[in-house]
Amino acid sequence: MTRTCFAKKARCQAHLRRAGTIAAAAVLGLVALLFARPPAVADGGVTFRDIAAGDGAGIAYRRARSVTDAAFDALKRQPAYTINDVFATPFKPRGAPGVALLDFDGDGDLDIFVTNGPGRCKSLYSNQLKETGKTTFVDVAMAAGVCAADMDATGVCFGDIDNDGFPDLLVLGRNEPNRLFHNQGNGTFVDITAQSGVGGGNLGHTACAMGDINGDGLLDIVVANTFDWSTGRPIYVDPFAGVQHSQVYRNLGGNRFADVSDESGIRNLALLPKNAAGAATIAWSVALVDIDLNGKLDLVHADDQGAIAIAKYGGIDRGYIRIHRNDGTGKFTDVTPAVRMNRPGLWMGLAIGDLNCDGHMDLFGSNAGDWSLTNLPVPNEVGDFSSRWFLGGPDGTFSDPGVGALKATPFGWGASMADYDNDGDTDIISYGGLDIGPYVDASNPGTIYQNQGCTAHFKYDAAALAGSTDHRRRVVQGLATGDLNGDGFVDIVTVSNADYPQSAPLAPYTAEYGSPFDKLATFVPTFRPTAQAEFVWDKIQATDGTLSVEINSGGNGNGWAAVKLRGSVGTIEGGRAPRDGIGGVVFFTPQGGKTVMRPVMGGGSYASQDSLEGIFGLGAATEGMVEVLWPGGARNRLYNVRSTERITFPEIPCSYAATWSSAEAYRGCVDRALGGLTRNGVLDQAGASRWLESALRAYAEREGASRPR
Repeated sequence: MTRTCFAKKARCQAHLRRAGTIAAAAVLGLVALLFARPPAVADGGVTFRDIAAGDGAGIAYRRARSVTDAAFDALKRQPAYTINDVFATPFKPRGAPGVALLDFDGDGDLDIFVTNGPGRCKSLYSNQLKETGKTTFVDVAMAAGVCAADMDATGVCFGDIDNDGFPDLLVLGRNEPNRLFHNQGNGTFVDITAQSGVGGGNLGHTACAMGDINGDGLLDIVVANTFDWSTGRPIYVDPFAGVQHSQVYRNLGGNRFADVSDESGIRNLALLPKNAAGAATIAWSVALVDIDLNGKLDLVHADDQGAIAIAKYGGIDRGYIRIHRNDGTGKFTDVTPAVRMNRPGLWMGLAIGDLNCDGHMDLFGSNAGDWSLTNLPVPNEVGDFSSRWFLGGPDGTFSDPGVGALKATPFGWGASMADYDNDGDTDIISYGGLDIGPYVDASNPGTIYQNQGCTAHFKYDAAALAGSTDHRRRVVQGLATGDLNGDGFVDIVTVSNADYPQSAPLAPYTAEYGSPFDKLATFVPTFRPTAQAEFVWDKIQATDGTLSVEINSGGNGNGWAAVKLRGSVGTIEGGRAPRDGIGGVVFFTPQGGKTVMRPVMGGGSYASQDSLEGIFGLGAATEGMVEVLWPGGARNRLYNVRSTERITFPEIPCSYAATWSSAEAYRGCVDRALGGLTRNGVLDQAGASRWLESALRAYAEREGASRPR
């Protein structure tokens, strides 16, 4: 029988001779993986240092005030600040910046893009790690063409919209149009907003996400919207008046998009009161993610209840983490009640992964926390507004396990799931602060929820950030994670819209819950109450917001592997995944350990985006296995990934988990794919050989597992 082979004839024949032994080796390998004793690992044991503190590492970012802050200043200077003035106060008066970690210039290290307010350049900090060996930065926004100084920018997301190998930037506008910057591949960008059709009008754009929603290999865009931020009334008294629907843009090719918001179905929201049918909700963050692991990207957005009383206190429920299931064509159905995510809250940031290592996707939503509203006449009890996690189950529904020994959790905006200590389980990182009007919530010092061994039981790792910046004096908005210094440990980048000096008091909330956050939960009393149930401004002045770049110390003895996806659409026949791998789900199993997963998302958090490269902890193991679920449903594996190895994992559109007529048919598909990847320079011969052996082993293990015993 003649076989198609990717390599030279002699090499091909050698592979064929070995093929007969691969099945037996695969079974033995599977047995070893399942029954090996897990080695001891270090839980925690790392610390963070803010290299941007004091304008260090070349970062001197200052967030310019939004124009609406002038209206708040006028209200402050009145003889009395009344409840009606609270309603009239612009929401987020100083703005809502976001941050993204991406390798914009293709030099192999992560750069930082951060949005800014009007009159000031957005910042594109080029990482100098490859040039100098040091994690320092140079702001190249002006030279790169992304300054946009006239723009009051909010969130940001990125992705390769035309599959040319370079990430493009979508920067959102506050009550003004968005801007799309196309990466030219030479370190510069061009504003293509006019031709692209994604400006979106003068709406309260907050966050965005990219992903292929209709399976054509092109990244589409979803933009989460809220309301006109020049007023706070939709937060406090008017639950649906003036609230704006989110938007969906389908990629037509040629860097052009069509607004398909109406036909997409995302405006048909479940769980709304009858008198609000067709209304919109306040969506602070959005993610496109394969939540049910069927190869189709679903849509998740976090909606805000605001200060509207929830139904159990006589109000109405409007704030949910909403899940819209995709039928594969880009048509979405809101299944929030069906998947049991109908818990109201002031949901703001999103993080998604597998917290209990059971093979199902879990969610984290940042919330108002258990202290921030206790100074306002908003009925609540402990737990109502906790930032919390939800665990996915085999039937596609989610359960709320509570926050356990933490008792209560603080306020949050940005959020990320990452194995920050590389012990082999997924942790949660969440920061945030909020100017509520009469005071500024400062309950979150910067929080790492440390997973206790893939159990989804968490403890607060105060030691990890003890030597870094106390973020309670920073009104943090956006948060993103990634490995900035190339040491295999995840770092944390956050941006604030305002900071408060050391001279500003931090007053304790009176509520205590037996939580480790009790003594840390504070607020900045910018106003003082009067006997007439009014407030008077205390003349506590904020300064412009800052960027924090917290570098992980590493060095706790745990190993790691880094995985970046490379889709094959347009590269080889049958390739379906976008070039940058957005929409894929990466599974990692350390030898003797449990499997974790990380979805590759073009958005998430709040107004921000993590690095596309995933860092996976090995603990004390020396190697592990990577599996990828690609958009479209194909599954590939790579075995024997070594500690400290950085892998670029290409899409092989031959799923080992599919039904094949024969082993030869599967082998032929893999040979053809690997041949195309080598011809196009994606893999070299050694890499192709490695992926072939893994593909055959994965197929053999699947066949062996399915045989009757």
